[in-house]
Amino acid sequence: MKISTKGRYGLTIMIELAKKYGNGPTSLKSIARDNDLSEHYLEQLASPLRNSGLIKSIRGAYGGYVLAREPKDITAGDIIRVLEGPITPVEGIEDEEPAKQALWMRVRDAVKDVLDTTTLDDLSHHNDDEPQEAYMFYI
Repeated sequence: MKISTKGRYGLTIMIELAKKYGNGPTSLKSIARDNDLSEHYLEQLASPLRNSGLIKSIRGAYGGYVLAREPKDITAGDIIRVLEGPITPVEGIEDEEPAKQALWMRVRDAVKDVLDTTTLDDLSHHNDDEPQEAYMFYI
């Protein structure tokens, strides 16, 4: 499964709203500016996020968007499913031979597990200074 810009930028919107949770609405214009993204594209992504009940829009001069639930109650999986559809690494898994079908189901389940156990609270409090796990490849 390849996550497109819809999923990536949708996560960006949601993480920014989680960082500002409880401080009133945040405009897409400010999110776009702070992340060097297209405001118009973010507006297109906000609609399905709003329709799914993940965010709410606030109208007015100081309007914008807020999370509909607490950051700890929204997972990355919730967001990805709304913007990208079902989490499936391979189309037509049911047509595969049993060994390959088992592999693709394990891959799917592992991705689902990561997405469904990572909350917006986790993502919004991620420390960029923390050392990241890195793989060293030797040839």
